[in-house]
Amino acid sequence: MNQTRVFLLFAWIAVATLLWMEWNKEQTAAHQPAPVATQATTTTGGAAPGAVPNAPTATVAGVPAAPAQPGAAATAATNANANNAVTVTTDTLRVTLDGGNVRNAELLRFPLDAKSGEAGNVKLFDADPAHFYEAQSGWVSNTGAAPDHLSNFVPEGAERNVTLASGADAVRVPFIWTGANGVTIRRTYTFPRGGYAIEVRDEVVNNGAANWQGYVYRQLVRNPPPQKTGYTNPEAFAFHGATWYTPDEKYDRRKYEDFVDDGTLDKESTGGWIALLQHYFFSAWIPGDKDKSKFTLTTTQQNGVTHYVVRALGPGVNVAPGQKAETHARLWVGPKLVSAIEAQNVPGLTRAVDFSRFSIMATLAGWLFFVLSAIHSVVGNWGWSIIGLVILVRALLYPIAAKQFQSMAKMRKLQPRMQQLKERYGDDRQKLQLATMELYKKEKVNPATGCLPLFIQMPIFLALYWMLSESVELRHAPWAFWIDNLSARDPYFILPILNVAIMWATQRLSPMTGMDPTQQKMMQLMPVVIGVTMIFFPAGLVLYWVTNGALGLLQQWWMLKRENALPAKA
Repeated sequence: MNQTRVFLLFAWIAVATLLWMEWNKEQTAAHQPAPVATQATTTTGGAAPGAVPNAPTATVAGVPAAPAQPGAAATAATNANANNAVTVTTDTLRVTLDGGNVRNAELLRFPLDAKSGEAGNVKLFDADPAHFYEAQSGWVSNTGAAPDHLSNFVPEGAERNVTLASGADAVRVPFIWTGANGVTIRRTYTFPRGGYAIEVRDEVVNNGAANWQGYVYRQLVRNPPPQKTGYTNPEAFAFHGATWYTPDEKYDRRKYEDFVDDGTLDKESTGGWIALLQHYFFSAWIPGDKDKSKFTLTTTQQNGVTHYVVRALGPGVNVAPGQKAETHARLWVGPKLVSAIEAQNVPGLTRAVDFSRFSIMATLAGWLFFVLSAIHSVVGNWGWSIIGLVILVRALLYPIAAKQFQSMAKMRKLQPRMQQLKERYGDDRQKLQLATMELYKKEKVNPATGCLPLFIQMPIFLALYWMLSESVELRHAPWAFWIDNLSARDPYFILPILNVAIMWATQRLSPMTGMDPTQQKMMQLMPVVIGVTMIFFPAGLVLYWVTNGALGLLQQWWMLKRENALPAKA
């Protein structure tokens, strides 16, 4: 198979795929699910310690719909919680919480894009109804009163603005709830220095006269913003929705628009985690690795706006009079920093860095990111790290590329004889094909040798694309010269122009055998077509393509020179 035909095929497939993905994004936006009305339900009767009650669609075992439904009681609870709100500031986060709800979370090390007019830092949680996004946690019980996330957890101290002290490893913020049945629940939030995993520990003390059975629930609730579109915008292709991980069935995910159609999930798990993902950032509840929970998905409606809920119900506790029990979880609020996520030692949590929904591609992208990070630890610059990664990948694939270029060199040498065959047989395609195959056999040329390396390289290149698109480490990272943000487009379009020039030069070295004039004209337009599609791509991606193309051009030129098959005007 002629390499130029293969390149033409892949180029048109790439353009068609980008256009299809853009059309699919528009169709998804046009068919968002209608708001789902819900009614609160409760359960009665006893339950065994640690058991997980059945989960109705709207609520789980008495868990209030989230956010609170309109009404005087809900408004009063919200106002009371506002009076009990505490703002915590560490070196990484500024968080506002009231005991049952983490209402606002600002990532202090991740500024918004000031060049586009966005000031301040990235916010994950936001109590503003227009951007509603909260982490909520409470309790349900069949044997007595229990605090849901709307109940009055009262701060134990009088301080409402808490800051991580200089030299301290963490800051702790305790809240307490006291029930009329003699049960108290002390909830302590622990914010570590330099981290994004908040520990949430609940201690249940039964000072009453009867056993108390309860189940903790933890949920993430969001009114997701409209998803950005555009085939040159990596955020448009990033996954937005709920993900979860169970030791038995591993990683899975669901887009917001599929919440209703695909059911409530109702998946039991020991350990695992639940999360809401977006481009570069995510939030997650991580129960204890021995805790039994039930993971559910649902939607609620607040003033005509649909909110999406991913919830973990459990574990359950059975506390006798005079006894106490304890449960804890971690709440991740932050970026998809692979090193920080790995430090949590949570099975499967690195899959939140959603390189691909397919585990094989995600694993391959993870390996590539490991190499990229290792190079960065030496050179200290993500742009040069990308160049170093491409060099290593090219070196690894050199034996395959050498076979490809040798095949091209032999094909180029045969061009004069191929032209003679065309002139001899004219429009008799059958005889021309037989004569061509006989020539290949005589000269020991296998056209497929030029194609197979491309198929072998494609998974690596696709994994590289998704890895570079999803890596928050490249967000706002400078390279050199005029590139001060690898996650934004080249401001002067120099890299896309270089990419066009490299593709054109590569095309000049590629044999054009077997192509009619129309195909040749299409081939000549491809550098311009691909160059235009890359004008608004993030500079880090274009840098990768430019480096990869330049190395490929150099390899091709050297192999053709060695085989004495350079074109006369190359």
